[in-house]
Amino acid sequence: MTCKLSLATLTDAAKTAEIPAYDRASLTAGIVHFGVGNFHRAHQAIYLDDLFNQGKDHDWAIIGAGMLPSDAAMREKLAAQDFLTTVVEQDNNKTAARVTGPMVDILPVGDSGAIVAKLSDPAIRIVSLTITEGGYFIDASGKFNPSHPAIAADGKNPSEPKTVFGLIVAGLKARKEKGIVPFTVMSCDNIPHNGAVTRNAVLGMAELSDPAFAVWIKANVAFPNAMVDRITPATGQREIDLLTDTFGIEDNWPVYCEEFKQWVLEDKFTAGRPALDKVGVTFVPDVTPYEHMKIRILNGGHAAIAYPAALMDIHFVHDAMEEPLIRAFLAKLENDEIIPIVPPVPNTSLKDYFALIEHRLLNPKIADTIPRLAQDGSNRQPKFILPSTLDNLRQGKDVVGLSLVSALWCRYFAGTTDSGKEIVFNDASADRLHAAALKAKDDPAAFLVFDDIFGEVSQSELFRKRFAHALKTLWEKGTRATLQLYLDGKLAV
Repeated sequence: MTCKLSLATLTDAAKTAEIPAYDRASLTAGIVHFGVGNFHRAHQAIYLDDLFNQGKDHDWAIIGAGMLPSDAAMREKLAAQDFLTTVVEQDNNKTAARVTGPMVDILPVGDSGAIVAKLSDPAIRIVSLTITEGGYFIDASGKFNPSHPAIAADGKNPSEPKTVFGLIVAGLKARKEKGIVPFTVMSCDNIPHNGAVTRNAVLGMAELSDPAFAVWIKANVAFPNAMVDRITPATGQREIDLLTDTFGIEDNWPVYCEEFKQWVLEDKFTAGRPALDKVGVTFVPDVTPYEHMKIRILNGGHAAIAYPAALMDIHFVHDAMEEPLIRAFLAKLENDEIIPIVPPVPNTSLKDYFALIEHRLLNPKIADTIPRLAQDGSNRQPKFILPSTLDNLRQGKDVVGLSLVSALWCRYFAGTTDSGKEIVFNDASADRLHAAALKAKDDPAAFLVFDDIFGEVSQSELFRKRFAHALKTLWEKGTRATLQLYLDGKLAV
């Protein structure tokens, strides 16, 4: 016997899952969130659910917002179940489901007027974002790109914005005109200095239509930096069926995730915040050390194993980590070239942190996939891999392993695995990367021409030499043999 998730069926869901200890009717919205995807519902929403379960801060519920077709699909599916979500937390020896309820609505998708009206509501004191790395209109150096067509269009027509940043600027302007304290803008995306990046995007957007208002935003609006972490795979029919079979709950879009989660957040808020410190959020004056640790070691590790695993026809992340060559490759790369250039983190052993990551990546219950890790490399490589490469080069250190990571990415974009299977790309820059990767088989420099991706790194003679040799070896000997040469210390020339 199964139950279709809704407020009316919570008692039935409670037979197999934890349900909210609070009355949903007691909640009022204090946050508008852009990007109601899996990560948000497994992370920020979970912390708020924990807080509400303690009977605290019921005026900080979430209202979702979005402008994309994918947002409309999410709204339709979640509205059918009263905006509840089943989150299944999985560790190697544990699987537990909980129904969460901190989201009370999702605004009509694409309705700029409705979204700006809600943003100007005094009850809304935080606007948060999980819009992915590619949603911030930034180049390889992290600078906002005001010439992007979508941004330029909003700059010319600020009263009818179509982008998240156009909407935020319009909402802030409406609050200023009404004499309402501005909301805090809080990014929850995996981007170095995500608060600063968001601030630059909002200021850059405002400067296109009203430079004086941009000055006001700079002086009056808080953009805290944050480090967020929880491995959260995409939801497919497998997860939907698994939830029904295991827990008897029919959820249109459940979320499966690991048990581990972390949120480190700068305590800089314009109009107050929920008491998230009561539920495990670490508030710090500067998030930079934690951010470097996570982005370089975890996200960099994800990017490092994605492409050799793909070229070796491995689908799941835990299977990749069980392949001795890939696990040893990751360990050597981390210990030789990534961890040594990560600045110290308060009360944290970086070696222990990496050991925790290995444990997390080996979790078979998560069923995280290599295609997920491999997607959007044109945005992820400049944020997760190439900064480590550049730091090593600036310190006069070798980059044999990190150059190999870039070469593996190039080899991947040639479009076939070592066994000849076709690779399906998921990257906004796939066409140009594919064309360049094919040319790079004979001329490795052809893949390094993208300044928006490689930036200063591509100017290094050492990197270009290491990259070219690694790519040549991959084509001549294959991924397995190349990894073994690296592990044996025989890849450098």
